[in-house]
Amino acid sequence: MSPHYLAYLEERPANPTMAALIRLADALGTTVTALLGGGIDLPPGQGHALLNPQLLDLSPDECRTLLSTHGVGRVAVSASDGRPAVVPVNYEVVDEAIVFRTAPDSVAASALETEVAFEVDHVDEALRQGWSVLAVGPASVVTEPDAVRRLTQRAHTTPWPGGEREMWVAIRPTSLTGRRITPADQ
Repeated sequence: MSPHYLAYLEERPANPTMAALIRLADALGTTVTALLGGGIDLPPGQGHALLNPQLLDLSPDECRTLLSTHGVGRVAVSASDGRPAVVPVNYEVVDEAIVFRTAPDSVAASALETEVAFEVDHVDEALRQGWSVLAVGPASVVTEPDAVRRLTQRAHTTPWPGGEREMWVAIRPTSLTGRRITPADQ
């Protein structure tokens, strides 16, 4: 398929032929149904797996890069009742630290002064590929006024749950690992 025609399909309303869709799906290692948005309402992971997948370990530098591309991740903590909990948080990466805002009485605040796990991932259902990054390290509250002011100014989003969430938590990873799943021929 001509790169110019592919650009045309991406940039303008178009009605490609079934033959063009079949060639494009084959080149991308997916199906015509997936290209047309079929199954888009299914939960992630409900589609078919790759025929020949490969699982690749990511370097710490790749993990840092991927962490900085997202804004929602999950922090795993031991809640105040001692039970494990995984909580989604809006986060930023600032000076090698993963930072997020929370309320002092929240489950996410259970992370303070403990070692926690933080995870972010990406799933591409159409291409049946994805990656996952896991950061492990101590979590602490940010109390220095200039640091709090700088974080507040740099924040790209407001925490989705709303309400008063003015306590900044910083996770300084001591371990950063990740994996990517792709077709074996890439």
